[in-house]
Amino acid sequence: MRFYVIFSVLAAILSIAPNDSFAGSTLPASRAIGAPVGFPSACSRYAWLCHNKGGREIGDEQAMPLLQQVNRQVNAAVRPATDLSTVGKSEFWSLPVNNRGDCEDYVLLKLKTLLDAGFPSNKLSMSVVIDHAGGNHVVLVARLKSGDYVLDNLSGRVKPWASTGYTFLASQNFSNKGAWQVTLAGPRAGQFSGT
Repeated sequence: MRFYVIFSVLAAILSIAPNDSFAGSTLPASRAIGAPVGFPSACSRYAWLCHNKGGREIGDEQAMPLLQQVNRQVNAAVRPATDLSTVGKSEFWSLPVNNRGDCEDYVLLKLKTLLDAGFPSNKLSMSVVIDHAGGNHVVLVARLKSGDYVLDNLSGRVKPWASTGYTFLASQNFSNKGAWQVTLAGPRAGQFSGT
């Protein structure tokens, strides 16, 4: 009987506690900022990258499994490689070449895969962050009703942005895909507040 009571109390607590997969907030956005170096040429090559076209409304219950599946599949399919080794140029944003690419190439493939699956384009955004090692990194942000979630080639899990440990610097505007905005948030955000 005691086991049943403990189990019932635990079940009740879990049913009202926010699920880590769905607990989150949206990234703060402020002023406009110039796009990263490789973004404008990628926009000219990939029409789907910079246009708000379609997609269907999708609830968190359907969106999260799709986001997790795409994140895992792309991470498994693409091998890390520099732009210099894949296309002979530095900072060339493209879809992976021969299943090889750097962080923004992973993001572009995840973005295209989600758009092809009908995910609404105004709910997806590329974001430049400072990673755990202090380097620049690009991730994909998906905006759900419960908050903003990150798809990352360095993680097998889709996480709320605040759980990544990254400092977010700038993101593609959800409403105007060709524009970027300051999204200063995360552990080192204070170091950049004067910029």
